[in-house]
Amino acid sequence: MKAAAPLRVAFAGTPEFAATALQAIHAAGHVVPLVLTQPDRPAGRGLRLTPSAVKETAQALGLPVAQPRSLRLDGKFADDAAAGAAALRAAAPDVMVVAAYGLILPRWVLDLPRLGCLNIHGSLLPRWRGAAPIHRAIETGDAETGITIMQMDEGLDTGPMLCAEAEPIRFDDTTGRLHDRLAALGARMIVQALDDAGAGRLRPVAQPQEGATYANKIAKTEGALDWTQPAEVLERRIRAFDPFPGLSFQCAGESVKLWRAQVERLDVPAAPGTVIARDAQTLVVACGDGALALGEVQRAGGKRQPVANWLQGHPLEIGARLG
Repeated sequence: MKAAAPLRVAFAGTPEFAATALQAIHAAGHVVPLVLTQPDRPAGRGLRLTPSAVKETAQALGLPVAQPRSLRLDGKFADDAAAGAAALRAAAPDVMVVAAYGLILPRWVLDLPRLGCLNIHGSLLPRWRGAAPIHRAIETGDAETGITIMQMDEGLDTGPMLCAEAEPIRFDDTTGRLHDRLAALGARMIVQALDDAGAGRLRPVAQPQEGATYANKIAKTEGALDWTQPAEVLERRIRAFDPFPGLSFQCAGESVKLWRAQVERLDVPAAPGTVIARDAQTLVVACGDGALALGEVQRAGGKRQPVANWLQGHPLEIGARLG
């Protein structure tokens, strides 16, 4: 099959998930006349303005970058939007690829490229539309997720599907691990989708209404560990909230993040949050149903460490209660 001619691809994205796709598109030989990404944000203890992963990647590749706060020409940041519109129109893209950009694209953006706007979404649509599809798939206990390449419309992840590929969720997957596999899958799939788009081979398929779910953005407040929940639910939440925001409990007035745990089937009657077994290496805590054997923890301001190391400074006895 004859290779499709390179396209002019405008790119819009912000985190590492998107940066992986940008690198693949550039490496495939497509022309990237403009990269859109979110403005630099304060980060770290010093709250220094920090560029997004996409901006860093674009600069390393020598690609032009624009960072409008909005693309709505009639909105609060109309001046930013006007500058963004001028840059996009000057770029004259054949197609726009969007991956975890973080800004809503108004109709004028969707209509600008002759091949429209293609979105790389981290789920098998229509399941887990929205901002946190990887986290919610793990948290809920889904057996698989995947990548959907979608033709964007004005809805929230509601556009026609162009292609999709499944990825199993492993028993020990964290959001970080699954994210990396999906980012690589999405990068490979978008390169193929661009080739197909240029050759006129893409065939949009409307999303079914049945099975649609919404993946709400992860809030820091979700990071409080509730021992009254079943152990299986908590174990999934620990993995789903790794690396952000983590799942925390209280011990002697100190906040401790729990990064790894194993479900235990111990038939020991005890209130949730009670230590029901321990030795030098392990700590088992009762939950609403079942128990968790804690594996890896992190004190505030410290590094992740095996629970055995943490226990050296916390001589918890059976019957102690964790908050």
